Amino acid sequence: MNNPIDSRQLKAFAALARLGSFTVAAKELFLSQSAVSHSMRALEEDIGCRLFDRVGKKVFLTQAGEQLQIHAEKVLKEMNTARASLLQLGKWGKSRLRVGASTTACQHIIPAVLLEFKRHYPDCTLTIEPGDSHQMVEGVMENRIDLAIGLEPRTEQPLDFHPLFEDELCFIVGRQHPWAAHGRPVREQIPRQNYILYDRNSITFHLIEQYFREENMVLNTFIELGSMEAIKELVRVNIGISIVAPWIARDEIQNGSLLPISLGRRKLRRRWGILHFKERRLGMAEETFLATCRQVTARLMEPVEGVLAEVAQG
Repeated sequence: MNNPIDSRQLKAFAALARLGSFTVAAKELFLSQSAVSHSMRALEEDIGCRLFDRVGKKVFLTQAGEQLQIHAEKVLKEMNTARASLLQLGKWGKSRLRVGASTTACQHIIPAVLLEFKRHYPDCTLTIEPGDSHQMVEGVMENRIDLAIGLEPRTEQPLDFHPLFEDELCFIVGRQHPWAAHGRPVREQIPRQNYILYDRNSITFHLIEQYFREENMVLNTFIELGSMEAIKELVRVNIGISIVAPWIARDEIQNGSLLPISLGRRKLRRRWGILHFKERRLGMAEETFLATCRQVTARLMEPVEGVLAEVAQG
């Protein structure tokens, strides 16, 4: 493999090709004429061909020189662009932040977080990658994502987890469901219900499965969907029931189209947080994003505490 051309020699070549004079090129480069001449001889020896014809004090490009000039201009332009981009990163607020979030977080958490975050970092280039929690873990591990909002991983990973909030899963039923009248489930009927549950590969699905296994129950009949909005709609029209956190169905609970019902005496809770590479130092933009998420989710969960209290009493 050929070695790349020395960037200092390439810069001197481009100046000499453009100005046609060793004296003028040396002045522009703040070098001596002999230094430019020596650099060009070394470049010609390195690439194995003559680049200039010298006629008196003037310099003219050979065919090889003309060919190199085309490439030199492109290379130097890219180098200047790279430098300018890096300089921009050094300015306050000029940064990039790649965030991963579950579809639920994208709908209920991200909008309020972005509204607040952009007040502090209006020039930050922010990208959002939606996906389930296990996809967010993969994104962080593959360096596609800087921060991921999702559930606490079930297995040990080389990641740091910053807790944001804890929620509790409940049965969610439609107004016409028999349990709605009493506000509590009938234990022997639990395995026989038609369930509409989130993706079986999700952390939530596995938590639900484990919870009922410990209750010596198996949920035999269920529809698996990847959209929480679709799940709520099917429950609303009494196709089945689901198991979700009340904050995800806040609007429907408030308007009475859906009713939360406690799973039982034993609670099923999840922890939400932000993931990033372990021991990786967070920048100011990332720290601000994390703090904003804490503020937003604290406000988000306040009304839910009252709902959970009512569910527990029911």
